[in-house]
Amino acid sequence: MKRAIRLLAHFTYQEAMSCLFPVFIFGSLALSHIVTIPGLPRYDMLLILCFAFQVFMVKSGLETRDELKVITVFHLIGLALEIFKVHMGSWSYPESAYTKVLGVPLYSGFMYASVASYLCQAWRRLDISLEGWPSHRLCVPLAAAIYLNFFTHHFLWDIRWFLTAAIFLVFWRSQVRFRVLTEWFRMPLSLSFFLIGFFIWIAENIATLLGAWRYPNQQTGWELVHLSKISSWFLLVIVSIIIVAQLKHLKSSLIARSPRQHGMQRPQ
Repeated sequence: MKRAIRLLAHFTYQEAMSCLFPVFIFGSLALSHIVTIPGLPRYDMLLILCFAFQVFMVKSGLETRDELKVITVFHLIGLALEIFKVHMGSWSYPESAYTKVLGVPLYSGFMYASVASYLCQAWRRLDISLEGWPSHRLCVPLAAAIYLNFFTHHFLWDIRWFLTAAIFLVFWRSQVRFRVLTEWFRMPLSLSFFLIGFFIWIAENIATLLGAWRYPNQQTGWELVHLSKISSWFLLVIVSIIIVAQLKHLKSSLIARSPRQHGMQRPQ
């Protein structure tokens, strides 16, 4: 029992530290309900706070510069998705702001970036490795198809369930391996996709309650985010993990091929 409690406490601590950026965003959303600055719209204040915290994360060493690059990619991918979805009426940002682009406040990109921050932090803190990872010839087209379906299903067929079936086929042998203290654990990778997506759905309910954005059914008052959104986050998490995994694989390949590595070999 003591061993189980010690492992659980350490795992909880590492998960909490990995969630620093999402927790900061929730705190900022709550704070912006209480504190107002004359002449500074709420969304603009949130952008300043998120940007300042991102600088703090890098300067303090909580995030590396390589992780910042990954997070920036997610920021841009998220903004592109937000602009399209707001245009299509999937959700809205009703408050005014100076830093709105096509109806989307720029702070919204940090919400996607915070998911990437969690993935990068957890990957490093729990010494995560992926076993049975499929070929990039399968992963990259699958991730692209999932991301594009978020756009195309407004005009063509929604193939999310076909993509979900493809996910289980492609990753059926894949497992995530992680370390808690000195002990190693495994779980099916598809299960980790679902768990992360489920907790993001819970976070989404908190965010909409705090006024981060509004769905059409929340225009007259807050309501629970529809359960179908879990499948959307499930798919988006897969895109996120595939991007992170492929970038880490690319970095490892570049390090292995670097002149410095060859320079360490004994001359013939």
